Amino acid sequence: MAVAGRKPKPEDQRRNRHAPTHQWTEVPDVPHEGAPALPDRPPFVHPKYGVVLAESWPPATERWWRVISRMPHCVLWTEADWQYAMDTAEVHARWTLGLTGATELRIREKRLGNTLDARRDLRIRYVAPPTEQAPDEPGEVVQLDQYRDLYG
Repeated sequence: MAVAGRKPKPEDQRRNRHAPTHQWTEVPDVPHEGAPALPDRPPFVHPKYGVVLAESWPPATERWWRVISRMPHCVLWTEADWQYAMDTAEVHARWTLGLTGATELRIREKRLGNTLDARRDLRIRYVAPPTEQAPDEPGEVVQLDQYRDLYG
């Protein structure tokens, strides 16, 4: 669910200098690898005519799932969030097959945070993954004379 209040601006454009009410959740920009697979499902049958529209998931929905399930902020999802995403896959499949659900799909995708604008509403920010410093390399050294400003 999106956080209440105005959308945050970059630090140099802020006019209100108070501390923000809601903080950002920073997630390393690394594709998520632990997503569950889409479950097997019975054939899609047209509700009015009884015609089988697809035997399983449409290819477009399978591609959509590969993209959605690898978003970096999926590491934050609980089992309930994954269930919501799978239900959204069902809405996507129905929309792909020409049934209904365009508005519902748009709303659900926004709640999943699949666009930059949606992630901003959710206060999720992708950051560069931390790099580990090799143990052989010395850290950056600060001259104590400069630090103390003894000769300045």
